Amino acid sequence: MIAPRPGWRLPRFFAHRCGGALAPENTLAGLRLAARLGARAIEFDVTLSANGSPWLIHDLTLERTTTGRGHVCQTDDTVLNRLDAGSAHHLAFAGEPLPTLHDAARLCRELDLRVNLEIKPAPGQEAETGAVVAAAARRLWVGAPLPLLSSFSERALAAARGSASELPIGALYHRPPADWPERLNRLAAATLHCHADCADDRLLRIAKERQIAVLCYTVNDPATAAALFQRGVTSVFTDRIDCLGDHDAG
Repeated sequence: MIAPRPGWRLPRFFAHRCGGALAPENTLAGLRLAARLGARAIEFDVTLSANGSPWLIHDLTLERTTTGRGHVCQTDDTVLNRLDAGSAHHLAFAGEPLPTLHDAARLCRELDLRVNLEIKPAPGQEAETGAVVAAAARRLWVGAPLPLLSSFSERALAAARGSASELPIGALYHRPPADWPERLNRLAAATLHCHADCADDRLLRIAKERQIAVLCYTVNDPATAAALFQRGVTSVFTDRIDCLGDHDAG
């Protein structure tokens, strides 16, 4: 099976969690700031509410980044709609809402931002989350360049593939297992995502031989980024979109 590729050239830089370190993570404010700074590609996280709706948030709980409490998967949409997702970053962002995937997709299309959407399932909801998020992404980006879906959960990725086979997917690991090429082949994954420290020369050689793009997180130093590109890494995720300057997404 041939892995679907993104309908756009992978950029060198993705703004991590929308705005990186400069805005509240996984918010529309972050998307707008990334676009103002010249970023053309962004990464954000999506999980499901108690209603089965996809929302942008990294953690499976609400406390760190919002004014809410408890698990996202146990919280109704009506409650999530009232949360402040900006004050935890800085009071200047007080009142910034927690966005739905629908909200984020609409703004990304308006700003012409390419997207790597990371699926973040709650334990036991891997397949459901993968299927729901992929189906929503296919619907929300119809007629536009499709997002690249990634996840640490292979079950979520397999369900995403089953739900929307035309969407490109990327397998995400901290340190890729020894059999990562076989795993990517089973998933029909187009890209390999890993921690920058774990992209060793052997991995990059195998990836080049198999024409698999390697994307590394989280890189905030221009010299480190340049060295990774020189060694064969395709893209990096960065919190410092103000410091890493080549934002062309193609």
